[in-house]
Amino acid sequence: MAKYIFITGGVVSSLGKGVAAAGCGALLQSRGYTVHARKFDPYLNIDPGTMSPFQHGEVYVTNDGYETDLDLGYYERFLGAKLTRNDSVSGGRIYWDVLNAERRGDYLGGTVQMIPHVSNRIKEYIGAPIDTDFVVCEIGGTVGDIEGKIFLESIRQFANQVGRRNVMFVHLTLAPYLEKSGELKTKPTQMSVRQLLENGIQADMLIVRTPRMLTADERGKIGMFCNLPAKNVISGIDVDNIYKIPLAYEAQHVFDIIAEHFGLPNASGNMERFQKIENYLGADIPTVNIGVVGKYFDVPDAYKSLNEALFHAGIQNNVHVKIHKINAEDFTPDACNGMHGILVPGGFGTRGVEGKIAAARFARENNVPYMGICLGMQVAVIEFARNVLGIENANSTEFDKNCTPIVDIMPDHDAADMGGTLRLGAYPCEIKPGTRAEQIWGTNKISERHRHRYEVDVKWADKFAQAGMVVSGISPDGRLPEIVEIPSHPFFVAGQFHPEFQSSPYSGHPMFNAFIAAAAKH
Repeated sequence: MAKYIFITGGVVSSLGKGVAAAGCGALLQSRGYTVHARKFDPYLNIDPGTMSPFQHGEVYVTNDGYETDLDLGYYERFLGAKLTRNDSVSGGRIYWDVLNAERRGDYLGGTVQMIPHVSNRIKEYIGAPIDTDFVVCEIGGTVGDIEGKIFLESIRQFANQVGRRNVMFVHLTLAPYLEKSGELKTKPTQMSVRQLLENGIQADMLIVRTPRMLTADERGKIGMFCNLPAKNVISGIDVDNIYKIPLAYEAQHVFDIIAEHFGLPNASGNMERFQKIENYLGADIPTVNIGVVGKYFDVPDAYKSLNEALFHAGIQNNVHVKIHKINAEDFTPDACNGMHGILVPGGFGTRGVEGKIAAARFARENNVPYMGICLGMQVAVIEFARNVLGIENANSTEFDKNCTPIVDIMPDHDAADMGGTLRLGAYPCEIKPGTRAEQIWGTNKISERHRHRYEVDVKWADKFAQAGMVVSGISPDGRLPEIVEIPSHPFFVAGQFHPEFQSSPYSGHPMFNAFIAAAAKH
């Protein structure tokens, strides 16, 4: 059976449990073990799909079309795992499952209770069969949160059921540094571990977020008061790039702690792929300036996968990528001066749309490499229709119901395939031979992940082609344009999908790699 590592957090939120989980998984992979990952969020939303990027950050999408927490992106990027809808589970989804089961009569008229019915449902998701050596499960929220107690009870029960030596508990805490007194305070960590113990869980390893490495005395003190060996207290120091985390853990013998707990043979890890990234970060190489014209910049994680994909493409092209945040709501062409490339990402709603259209026009008219993602493709075709085809009121019916609709909801979309209202998850695309898209992907059949409601109307394809914009990728049934490009432009390529969801730090993504290559050349 698989062995399980549970990652919990205390003291404050946003300590980096997702990165810690991915980092531990990466160490296991470096020794040849296979790893899967799952995320449990206590909040009562059914999933993150309706949550605002301004509050929650990015909504990540799996191949099977499930809207998930952005931490699943960490798992897929770090571990190369392909996760599914059953790997991102919220409290709301658990209660929804239980209440629907009650309405169907599944409990045979019995009283439905938190224990065993809710806890059993959580454990079913945790223990869903998977063909890997390890499953790393992150429990969202902070120890002490009311809504999280049932999740802690469930993992306590799960450990008893599968055997304590088949489960490891890793707890992230915070040790704040007080400048006035010059002290690193360990009391918050002690209190957090005590709260965890009140839920029946003894941490097997602590990762303590600190501004510097813990001293031997500090580790000893934390270990003594938290009931674990001092060597199992790890310094979770800040790093300038998350891909340095596995190297930091390796230096502190985190795998040895995991191996000792599970009775694994000690083995050296192959950390070459992370060492390559560290070498790249310190390299004296050119920098390309990429203007990202968006509107969700108030939350750092709103464009998390996008930022990561640009970074990955920089590695593949051996250039540093500097991202310039350009607010679409007050866009002026001057903001694009000095940019080596312009990227317009996805988004919903009317705010900033005209700024994004203006950005696409600037890139087209000034031969600046342009990459459009989802809405970034739609604004590109709207701009082309207005300023090249001369259709002054060209627009999307999302923004103007009385326009000439270049972008619209396709009336014969199957609602089941659309996830209710959105086209979600991986869909196939056929690329036309001889196009730049074929050069980019190196094949004529691809699959990319989607998250959108409106489509470019294919009936305009011939008029666009005659004027110089080609639909170079289309759905297999010929109904839905997936990629557009301007062959005469140095690089003007846009896709209806979200390629950032399939980018990897070890290989990048073909579309981002090609865009950054063009930007470097520009």
